[in-house]
Amino acid sequence: MRIRKKTPKPSAKRPPLYFIGYRGTAPSTDELVMQYEREYGGPLSIRHEAGSPESWQATHGPWSAHVVMPLPASHVAEIMKQLAWEHPLMGAIAPSVAPARDMPDAVLLGARLARCLTLLTQGTAYDVTTQAYLNPSDWQNRTLTTFQIDDHLSVAQDETARPDHVWFYSLGLAKFGLDEIELFQGKGLPESAAKEILNAAAHELLRMGQSPKVGTSIHLPALGQTLRIVNYRTAAPAGRMMGFRQLQS
Repeated sequence: MRIRKKTPKPSAKRPPLYFIGYRGTAPSTDELVMQYEREYGGPLSIRHEAGSPESWQATHGPWSAHVVMPLPASHVAEIMKQLAWEHPLMGAIAPSVAPARDMPDAVLLGARLARCLTLLTQGTAYDVTTQAYLNPSDWQNRTLTTFQIDDHLSVAQDETARPDHVWFYSLGLAKFGLDEIELFQGKGLPESAAKEILNAAAHELLRMGQSPKVGTSIHLPALGQTLRIVNYRTAAPAGRMMGFRQLQS
């Protein structure tokens, strides 16, 4: 009697960084290797999991990511309902766990794989953390030749969280094992100042490689400002619970 191996699904220890929606047949790993090495140099090596041709490990240098393409329909039915696309098939990319100092490179590898697979399938990538949809045209100005935090981070806002304040918060630091950051600004004040502070603080936290404790201060050289971490809390701005550290001048 032949024992069928279960189709793998993304591990809770390695949450997906990107989902890839597409139609038709998934590109072969040989096609992916050719595309990746043409864009970023190589070598990119692929190691298939025994008995699971749709599940494989992609490695470039010391960094690797787990790819499942396609994911079994039974595992993604609910997720597919939540996503704003009509692609019948979906894959997932999850970077391997890495030390804090190596997380930018691990995240960059995952993004490069998402870009290549989006271009090869002419599908759509969904950034799980920033909640951004990326079609082939969206990757044109996001070449990922070097690590730029702005490629992996966004700043969102919510005017309903507090009566007299706008809630500004980051989405993307969680990719690097860090808490997201937030600040509250009085309504009517320029949005650009709050977004500038959050971007500068995200750069600094990524350089530090850790989330500072409540009560400590962080200096933002780019702005010549020092901010305090005044609170920690959890919130789910889009249905996904995350930790937030509040900044205050």
